[in-house]
Amino acid sequence: MAIPPFLAELRALVGTRPLWLPAACVVALDEQGRVLLGRRADTGGWALVGGILDPGEEPADGAVRECYEETGVLVEPEHLTSVTVSPLVHYPNGDQMRYLELTFRCRVVSGQARVNDDESLEVTWFAPDELPELDPYSRQRLDLALAFDGTTAYAFSGTESVYNPVSP
Repeated sequence: MAIPPFLAELRALVGTRPLWLPAACVVALDEQGRVLLGRRADTGGWALVGGILDPGEEPADGAVRECYEETGVLVEPEHLTSVTVSPLVHYPNGDQMRYLELTFRCRVVSGQARVNDDESLEVTWFAPDELPELDPYSRQRLDLALAFDGTTAYAFSGTESVYNPVSP
């Protein structure tokens, strides 16, 4: 998997140190309510469709782009279902990343699911009760998207935890 030129330039400056990158993730649902997943070329595991945003790219636009690039399926975002921070990811080459992940529940507009780039080994539609094993973090984001009730999920530690001024 080739990394985007902007990321290669950044890595040339910072090496393998942890980077904070925005990412858009897609929970695409077809007319039967099935979920589109890709089996990753790098790990062999099943995962949500998505990836890092290009500099200045709107997150919903990035979600559509990533889904089409990876699967050949054109989607339209309907809801931002969760805003989450990934665990620190360690890649085999030593690179470290943490992602701000914006997960969109999307409806399918057109296209036939297929492997459309070198990031996936296969792409398949799954009924929600027949999903393959996903890592717990991805499963949580998928479950939030499937159970979406109109409120975007996010974590908040509480005002006092985030800001507790020292009294004079």
